[in-house]
Amino acid sequence: MSHSTPPRSLQLLTKPKSMKSTVFWRLAEDIPKPLHTVLTITSIALPLLVWWAATSFGNIDPKFLPSPAKVAEATGRLWMTRELLKDTVASLWRVGVGFLLAASFSIPVGILMGSFPSIRALLEPLFGLMRYMPAPAFIPLLILYLGIGEEPKIMLIFIGVFFFNTLMVMDTVKFVPKELIEATYMLGGDRWAILTQVILPHVLPGILDACRINLAAAWQLVIVSELIAANEGLGRRISVAGRFLRTDEIFVGLIVIGIIGLSFDLLFQYLLRVTCKWASQQR
Repeated sequence: MSHSTPPRSLQLLTKPKSMKSTVFWRLAEDIPKPLHTVLTITSIALPLLVWWAATSFGNIDPKFLPSPAKVAEATGRLWMTRELLKDTVASLWRVGVGFLLAASFSIPVGILMGSFPSIRALLEPLFGLMRYMPAPAFIPLLILYLGIGEEPKIMLIFIGVFFFNTLMVMDTVKFVPKELIEATYMLGGDRWAILTQVILPHVLPGILDACRINLAAAWQLVIVSELIAANEGLGRRISVAGRFLRTDEIFVGLIVIGIIGLSFDLLFQYLLRVTCKWASQQR
């Protein structure tokens, strides 16, 4: 008499407790949704709890570490005076313009460098050299060439994102399987068809990932850019607060930047799931 193998769902239900306890340490496998939710909440709640306990029960000067309540109070004060709103809008505008300019140039250049070895040989040495030059080192030249208005702040973000994003997109394109390109040629496709119908759809998830990663660099650079004679912005808010030892306002600026950055990160992940469902299923 033959015995059929029970379905996978039944095998999971009948696993011994010792095996169920290893679900936390699964390699390259999805974890159950309840566990994912608990871990996500813990990642935010635990640091807040430690912060509250340290300021409530530890003998710490509020000038060095304000309590969560003090930071919340400072947030409300800055919001009521509309200073926080103006600073946030100013930083968002600078990051948005600088990053969008960098992305709009770096994506096509990266695709061309990854697709054509001749263009890669021409540009990769220059881009590799520029990648190792820290963007803040260009501040004196940007002030000299563009003055102290908005242009040098946006250009600083552009320089800090453009070269990294281009090389990351190029690396993504380089790993497109040659079989796909050869099959397109065999079916009568030309170079334009390969670029638009084969390479671009294949590398779109990698492009979104590259932009998601480099957007974080843009937010780091906005702090530096707003030291260039800025009248408003989250970076300026943090700098002025540090000068007058308003540590609670420093925390407000850092937390707002973190929340905005996390929101954009989740947006990119959502775009990846919506536009590249086939890639999401493979991950």
